[in-house]
Amino acid sequence: MKYTKTLCIVGTILVSAFAKAQTSFDQDIAAVKDKVIEWRRDFHQNPELGNREFKTAEKIAKHLKSLGIEVQTGVAKTGVVGLLKGDLPGKVVALRADIDALPVTERNDLPFKSNVTTTFLGAETGVMHACGHDTHTAILMGVAEVLAKNKDKIKGSVKFVFQPAEEGPPPGEEGGAKLMVKEGVLQNPQVDAIFGLHINSATPAGTIRYKPGGTMAATERFVVKVKGKQSHGSQPWSGVDPILISAQIIDGFQSIISRESNLTEEAAVITVGKITSGLRFNIIPESAEMIGTVRTLDPDMREKIIRRMNEMARDIAKAYGGEAEIEWQNMTVVTYNDLDLTAQSLPTLQKVSGAENVQLQKAVTGGEDFSFFQEKVPGFYFFLGGMTPGNKEAFPHHTPDFYIDESGFQLGVKALSQLTVDYLSK
Repeated sequence: MKYTKTLCIVGTILVSAFAKAQTSFDQDIAAVKDKVIEWRRDFHQNPELGNREFKTAEKIAKHLKSLGIEVQTGVAKTGVVGLLKGDLPGKVVALRADIDALPVTERNDLPFKSNVTTTFLGAETGVMHACGHDTHTAILMGVAEVLAKNKDKIKGSVKFVFQPAEEGPPPGEEGGAKLMVKEGVLQNPQVDAIFGLHINSATPAGTIRYKPGGTMAATERFVVKVKGKQSHGSQPWSGVDPILISAQIIDGFQSIISRESNLTEEAAVITVGKITSGLRFNIIPESAEMIGTVRTLDPDMREKIIRRMNEMARDIAKAYGGEAEIEWQNMTVVTYNDLDLTAQSLPTLQKVSGAENVQLQKAVTGGEDFSFFQEKVPGFYFFLGGMTPGNKEAFPHHTPDFYIDESGFQLGVKALSQLTVDYLSK
């Protein structure tokens, strides 16, 4: 009887101690809320393109150093990596945020609107965080502050990976997650698991969405070079029109998706995002160039689509008297959430946001170079709500009107912080 009573007393003390520790942890998360919003607004107002995130990296490094975290700069050009060693030995978790912006001219009327301009691929354009990377960066800075204050709860170490050029490095340069992996970011110490999140403008704030296994698409960048024969615009029969050929090739590409791909198995997308040709209204030019992307979630579909695009571009151009060839660049592989790590993470997400706010979703055709980290170590990547609750529609990512509700930021900090502590405690 006395033994049972003693056990009850000890159990009560342990539960009480755990509750106090959790309360302190939650208070630290709440304390960084305003800082995260402030950081995000600063990054949003001062965006930088891939491999050129100099001021962004400087601000990140300064913050990490102020927390007593070991800092390495210049990783994969402009990346920043921080290492926080817990008070107890254990595994190593990596947390990743992308830091680059896009060549998009912002149309929002915000007090922290971007007015930055630049020249991108020869064209004048604005620069904007039109995909939420400013949010990811600010959230991870907040997580770093929370975990640095709770080193006593960390059994192991945490790597904070602030990655440049997620949207792709400038032509002729290396960059992004692939270069970070190449430079050994997952080593010294060896990372056991990696977590990341992506804010989503179409998901209500306060909500988390996830998918086990294949989550985001493999992405390819392609360039179609069409060669025709220049002639006067009034005499098209004396030349070979590369613009007409390009139009027929684009139409043919879409038939690969609509008539040759089994979309009941997995989604696939072919998009031509840019076409360049000609100088004057009355000259049929000699050449044309198209740049675009292919998105696939199945390796066999990927192989077939690429093969058919090569054949179609070549044969359509030949049929019209011209020539065409395609250059390919693989941008990402499939973002694959490790099944065991996903299952292990789900209770944590439900704990921090409420089970009803954690929703299973289907795969999406967006791409993420977080996938290159997942090729090397188990990874889990999820989506954080950034739409004002009650809204019926939101502006898509990569558009001038892209907008994020800041009320969901604290949940992002809490989710990544708790995922780290829970994973290391096991």
